[in-house]
Amino acid sequence: MTEPTIARRLERRIIVMTRDAEMLDKLQACVAPPWELVPVTDLEDLGPWNEVLLYRFLLLDLDEVEVFDPLDVIRMLRMEYQINLPVFCFGGDADIQDEMRLSRADRFFTRDEMLERLPEFLRQYDW
Repeated sequence: MTEPTIARRLERRIIVMTRDAEMLDKLQACVAPPWELVPVTDLEDLGPWNEVLLYRFLLLDLDEVEVFDPLDVIRMLRMEYQINLPVFCFGGDADIQDEMRLSRADRFFTRDEMLERLPEFLRQYDW
């Protein structure tokens, strides 16, 4: 059978790039089945680029510069994989946000704003 199946394309999964356990718990509290958060600190952990296409959007923690480089993540996604997956960033200072904006990240929020907006994104991407 050819991959991915229609069922896999319809899965409601979100990539979350953070190591902050408290933030992950708060994000998870906003998400109910059939939605699923998939925490990673390296896009390559998800598999090849065609696997990344199966996710609805990416939540990217800009405060995790010691764990991964957010600029590398967005460059890999946009330039290497050539995927226009929505990238919602949270945290970080104005400098990193400006660099991420230039690298084509989509939206920027504080940590609290991300938690407030996540239910709205779940509704928008519930196709």
